[in-house]
Amino acid sequence: MVAIKTGAVDAFIARPDPGKPVVLVFGPDSGLVSERVNALIKAAVDDPNDPFALARLESDDLAANPARLAEEAQTIPLFGGRRAVWLKAFGRNNIAPAVEALLGLQNFECRVIIESGDLRRNAPLRALIERARNAAALVCYEDNEQARERLIDAEMREAGLTLAPDARALLVPLLGGDRAASRSEIRKLALYACGQDRVSVDDVAAVVSDASSLALDDIVDAAFAGQTAELESRLAKARTAGTSPSSIFFAAQRQVAQLHKWRMAIEAGAGFSIDTALPPAQFRRKRLVEAALKLWNAARLAAAMADLADAVLQSRRTNKLDDTIADRALLAIAVNARRSAA
Repeated sequence: MVAIKTGAVDAFIARPDPGKPVVLVFGPDSGLVSERVNALIKAAVDDPNDPFALARLESDDLAANPARLAEEAQTIPLFGGRRAVWLKAFGRNNIAPAVEALLGLQNFECRVIIESGDLRRNAPLRALIERARNAAALVCYEDNEQARERLIDAEMREAGLTLAPDARALLVPLLGGDRAASRSEIRKLALYACGQDRVSVDDVAAVVSDASSLALDDIVDAAFAGQTAELESRLAKARTAGTSPSSIFFAAQRQVAQLHKWRMAIEAGAGFSIDTALPPAQFRRKRLVEAALKLWNAARLAAAMADLADAVLQSRRTNKLDDTIADRALLAIAVNARRSAA
């Protein structure tokens, strides 16, 4: 088996084994597949834009002429230097026979990089590469939390920035499993924070693509914590951003249901803790969520739930006033919370 273990893939990419000139890069994370393919190509040729140095093939190209892959791998560069073949294996044609013929060659110095999508363990191409001694299979799984943290650290170091702990806690879950998309978001954040030494939680909330959901969280948290002035400011920003009243209502109804569940646990003496709550509250939200749980009891949260349902129904009946109805409903919640604190 020549499937490179997950923990050793980065080391292979940094220093490809010359004894394994054929490399299959595949997996569910298309962004990571693309990133690693590009890294292998850059390590294999002096100029990836030189068509004499890098031959590009599609799987369909081998349907009529399976021998072409071996021919390209054995071609001597016209002007000298290093040469590579980049084969995109995304078509329906079975290219395993062409790859098998390539692997049977005694000597060729050309690096052959095969890019593919997610392949089952028994897929012919994957099985062939994993059995061959002169080939390597690099599987690209979606990033887990640890991988996203390493990616954040690497990009922040390169940008000469540090990340505040609360900003890190917010950023990690906002990044997805796709490496390319995550890297793009982190670089966008670094560009936004250019000129300062430390990236704050406000910077993350301002530029990360999931910022719309963060804005909704800020609105409902301010409402249930009784922060009327903050709520009015957040609602004004939401209007400017074009946030729909239905999104605000949905976020508020989801939050009141969650608060009610947690408050019921507290009143039942279940030893509730926000740190162990499920689903977990984001680090940046804990303070306001804890404040809301102190201000509301289960009965009043049930009443707020009913009031929100009535407001949703009213907004659907009078669409032209839905912004006003949503604002009024959230402000009523904030005022109610403040009365409890008085």
